Amino acid sequence: LLEELDFSENIISNVEPGAFSNLFNLQTLRLRGNQLKLIPPGVFTKLTNLTLLDISENKLVILLDYMFQDLRNLKSLEVGDNDLVYISQRAFSGLLGLEQLTIEKCNLTSISAESLSYLQNLEVLRLRHLSISALEDQNFKKLYNLLQLEIDNWPLLEEVSPTSFQGLNLTSLSITYTNITAVPAAALRNLVYLRYLNLSYNPISTVLKGSFKDLIRLQELHIVGALLRRKTLNFDGQQPMCSSPPEIQGNALRDFPDSVLFEYFTCQKPKIRDRKLQHVTAREGQSVSFLCRADGEPDPSIAWVSPQHRMITTRSTGRATVLPGGTLEIRFAQVQDSGTYICIASNAGGNDTYFATLTVKGRPADGAHHANRTLYLSDFNDTFHNNTQVFLKFTLDLKTILVSTAMGCITFLGVVLFCFLLLFVWSRGRGQHKNNFSVEYSFRKVDGPTTTTGQGGARKFNMKMI
Repeated sequence: LLEELDFSENIISNVEPGAFSNLFNLQTLRLRGNQLKLIPPGVFTKLTNLTLLDISENKLVILLDYMFQDLRNLKSLEVGDNDLVYISQRAFSGLLGLEQLTIEKCNLTSISAESLSYLQNLEVLRLRHLSISALEDQNFKKLYNLLQLEIDNWPLLEEVSPTSFQGLNLTSLSITYTNITAVPAAALRNLVYLRYLNLSYNPISTVLKGSFKDLIRLQELHIVGALLRRKTLNFDGQQPMCSSPPEIQGNALRDFPDSVLFEYFTCQKPKIRDRKLQHVTAREGQSVSFLCRADGEPDPSIAWVSPQHRMITTRSTGRATVLPGGTLEIRFAQVQDSGTYICIASNAGGNDTYFATLTVKGRPADGAHHANRTLYLSDFNDTFHNNTQVFLKFTLDLKTILVSTAMGCITFLGVVLFCFLLLFVWSRGRGQHKNNFSVEYSFRKVDGPTTTTGQGGARKFNMKMI
């Protein structure tokens, strides 16, 4: 009896209700990479033994109420990389045994606590690449068994409500690649069972004292790629001297009381001028640029962070570099360059961040100009090498060789047949002709002894023309 069914990477655009109703023993169903825009209720009816369902990489725009009603034994559900704009409040009704749920690369602007409340046995929840700006109060209520929560690549997320994680018994929490600027200490306060916390690649500039004091079971803490700075500076024993204004020129900083220093040192935190979202779609091999201009005192320095978590500066020597004005330039864009880029403007007064997204489309597989050529480029950016190596590799597949050989043979045979045709027409135009003819000639006499009889006189040759 059928237990696994895989329809991935096809062009299925419609599935009728009851299409799988006779597959009682089916445990795995994959519909990834099709053209489904809507899955009506009843499609998965009677699939009570199904444990894995993958409907990712389709064109779904909505999850309707009760569409998973009969999947009471489903353990894992993949719905990412769709055009989802809305999840109905009862969409997950009936998923009593669901343990893992992944929602990513959708157009959702909010996560409904009501829709998630039906997943009372959920243990792992992954929410990636979403355009959600805030985690609201009790966003994950009734998920009593949830152990792992992953929030990744939410570039619009700036605020985490103090009660966002209320009622959860998480052991692992990851909030990465968002726009939060401080540790959400109030939201973390109730996570007493938390053992793993990852707050990497967020523009967190300071960590207040006591931010993690309530996490009594915490074993691992990651804050990589943040904007943390040391508050003390090392001048190697040489105190800095004032150069202006004229009345204090030449004085050492240590000679001034703190109250006076605030009068002379006025730093203005950087502020990025145009914060309009930049989203660029480019073909593979094109050059792409993103603007990032910032004001501040002193003038802020600008750097970019790539989707591969690499810092790109004016000294970077790879395909990606930052121009003197702060513009990010990417030469020979590749598909792997797609993602969210973070502009960081910083000076002594602080920093400001800005996000831009890039989508690089690959060359068509049957393109007339690119079918026999593959371009291999080195790492996206390499700040630690003097140059970036570029390799060109030309490959011919079997189909191309056969087509080229056939075209050459047909051309050659055509030319030969055309020549024979011309000869045939020419010979017919000349009329009757003899195949045999005779040639008679006589040797010229020369001075000398008289030749013997039989050696002189006329001679005949009979020739046959082919």
